[in-house]
Amino acid sequence: MIFVATKLQGAFILDLKRMEDEQGFYAHTFCAQEYEKYGLDPMITQCSLFRSEKKFTLKGFHYQKETRGAKTIRCIRGSMLGVIIDLRKDSPTYCESLSIELSAKNYRALYIPEHFAHAFITLEERSEVFYHTAGFLAPEGEKGIRWNDPYFNIEWPTHQPILSVKDQAYPDFLP
Repeated sequence: MIFVATKLQGAFILDLKRMEDEQGFYAHTFCAQEYEKYGLDPMITQCSLFRSEKKFTLKGFHYQKETRGAKTIRCIRGSMLGVIIDLRKDSPTYCESLSIELSAKNYRALYIPEHFAHAFITLEERSEVFYHTAGFLAPEGEKGIRWNDPYFNIEWPTHQPILSVKDQAYPDFLP
């Protein structure tokens, strides 16, 4: 795997290190030793899959208030725009955001440290997002931020995404 540091401290883009031959290619998508080498949490306690039939389905911004919550996300079908916000008050990149396109074609993944808010929007119909987390989903600890909070000024590919009732109800961020 190729670990590419982002402008947000502790967040990484993960590219495949392909071993190619006449049959195609082989690549690691996860290796605990490599995660540890970069100071990332290698714990995986849950893997999840999200699928949307519709383009511009938006999930988030979600984060876990108290629990362990580092995660790695990858789009395995179609494409999506992943957006993260650093919510660690002691971080030099506190309240900064990062957007990155992840797709089945570019094979990229995004490592999201704990105490980051995360959202994504599908860019194609029938997109699928696979993610593994270093903690169990704790609905009582889940928090959220409104997807279009003007404080963060995120550039989304549409102003009318498909949102769940829960995601529509999230408040603006209070720094």
